[in-house]
Amino acid sequence: MSPRATPATAAKATDALDRTLTYRLHLLHKLTDAGSQGAYPEHTGLSLSDGRCLATIGNFEPLSVKVLAAQANLNKGQASRAAQALVDQGLVCKEDRPDDGRGVVLSLTPAGRKLFKRTMQLIALRNNDIFGCLNAKEQATLSGLFDRLIAHARPQGQAN
Repeated sequence: MSPRATPATAAKATDALDRTLTYRLHLLHKLTDAGSQGAYPEHTGLSLSDGRCLATIGNFEPLSVKVLAAQANLNKGQASRAAQALVDQGLVCKEDRPDDGRGVVLSLTPAGRKLFKRTMQLIALRNNDIFGCLNAKEQATLSGLFDRLIAHARPQGQAN
């Protein structure tokens, strides 16, 4: 809760739970993830979480498991398991970090790069399925509003 609102003033601001932002964001998340759960295995052969991690690695490589966790919105254990599953499938290469013997760097293999392209095509299709009911101006407005909300919710000084 922001320092500007108290539980008492927040409760007065809305009367219906199903009209709150948090309720609707959670509902949209559940509805869209339900569609993605089936789409990822069908189009990529990966689970939703492995597909998201592959997309994250492809977009930010080379990266550590810690950075993967932050960028994919996972905890470090989830990111580590997903990275290892992708390594085991030959899609991701895990190499020792040159500056730190304890860490590893993740990057896509040639097979991972091919699947990354298909995964990004699926993400674009899913994005269009979800936001296609909005025109271009509405999509741009919503995108800007999300950027503002994320920046407001993020702890100060934290970039991602």
